Amino acid sequence: MRALVQRVTHAEVAVGGQEVGHCGKGWLVLLGVGPGDTKDSARRLWEKVRDLRAFDDSEGKMNLSLTDVEGEVLVVSQFTLYADVRHGRRPSFTGAASPDVAEPLYEYFCSLAERDAAHVGRGVFGAEMAVSLVNDGPVTLMIDTDELSRRRA
Repeated sequence: MRALVQRVTHAEVAVGGQEVGHCGKGWLVLLGVGPGDTKDSARRLWEKVRDLRAFDDSEGKMNLSLTDVEGEVLVVSQFTLYADVRHGRRPSFTGAASPDVAEPLYEYFCSLAERDAAHVGRGVFGAEMAVSLVNDGPVTLMIDTDELSRRRA
């Protein structure tokens, strides 16, 4: 799994001009699922996102986690995080999981977030969405469960 995580003061996602999800201070998580991903991948990724110490403490240092700041989360599915742009000018998305694999893992990731975060908003899996955000910092981090696994070994 891959997540592009942006620290935000506010974010929202709309489908057809109607807001379907939002969050206040916290993380906007753009979530991509690969074909080999599992519930364990989703759990490890959520735990990393939840525990990242990337929110400012009273001295302005990135030292607090989402839990510490009672932060909110907006999770938006984003298969394009698995784009391959090495050849030609048109991205290939064959590295992304099929929807029948990706959607249940997206939903599982969201359910994990709902256990820990003050509020969790969601996009609509597979829909054409418009995402608006106020990036705080800006702080934007890319997290890949393959990288997390390699560091453990």
